[in-house]
Amino acid sequence: MKKYIFLVIVALCIVAFASNMSYKQQTIVPELRVLLADKPFEETLSLLKIPYWGTIISVESRGYFYFVEFLVRKATHFIGFGIVGTILYLFYRKLAWHFPSLLAIATIFVIASLDELRQSFLPGRTGVFSDVLLDSFGAVVFIMVTAMMTRKKRAT
Repeated sequence: MKKYIFLVIVALCIVAFASNMSYKQQTIVPELRVLLADKPFEETLSLLKIPYWGTIISVESRGYFYFVEFLVRKATHFIGFGIVGTILYLFYRKLAWHFPSLLAIATIFVIASLDELRQSFLPGRTGVFSDVLLDSFGAVVFIMVTAMMTRKKRAT
């Protein structure tokens, strides 16, 4: 039980720390320019057009490195909140609460909403509801996989 509480606190601290940074502090574009100097998959990535916050994000509109950074940032949202959702799911299961998956998803939705609200007050950051949905969807996917794995493990 204590390890779940510890993991939840650590995960929330990481989310708070990362989302408290300005875009300038978080950007990975300089590293991408070095790591991806040959612009791998540029042709394929150029086919993607992602609607986001009333605009279209693409290689054409942002440039290759900023577009890749956008994808990395959104993947981080999905995976990070998926992990936090999984920890919450396991914690709620350990407490033997009813509907631990739904509680974990609802908790992630609230945390993500508060996180985006806080980001809307930071310079160079935006608080966007689509990120709340992305965070919540990451939790849904990770929790579903975890639930299937734990059920399969119990069945064997």
